[in-house]
Amino acid sequence: MSYDTENIFAKILRGEIPCHKVYEDDDAIVFMDVMPQAPGHALVVPKAASRNMLDADPTTLAALAALVQKVARGAIAAFDADGLTILQFNEPAGGQTVFHLHIHVIPRQDGTPLRPHSGQMEDPEVLKANAEKLRAAIHI
Repeated sequence: MSYDTENIFAKILRGEIPCHKVYEDDDAIVFMDVMPQAPGHALVVPKAASRNMLDADPTTLAALAALVQKVARGAIAAFDADGLTILQFNEPAGGQTVFHLHIHVIPRQDGTPLRPHSGQMEDPEVLKANAEKLRAAIHI
């Protein structure tokens, strides 16, 4: 399958759709998931056009992994998390619904299950506050 330049993350990268941005550099952007499975659920998205990790350039993957680690450390601190769930899906059978490579960083609390990743969007003010908390905790 080929890369669709009209996917929602490509539109966010082009500035056509707003997001609650946490971090951005020449290679990637980090923003809050609008349907979070836990408070502080963030997405780490490379700017390079790749459908998923199966067609991504290895250098993109390496840089992405380093950024995910920094975001994960920040998420633990910002949300006083007991742990993390890191998710990355490939193709529909693997659970992928947005066909631009991205990694979910989800802070977790002991004994608290993940909420469903449904059509229920979080209050924008909550997302804004969580983006600010995470931004302050990331040391990049």
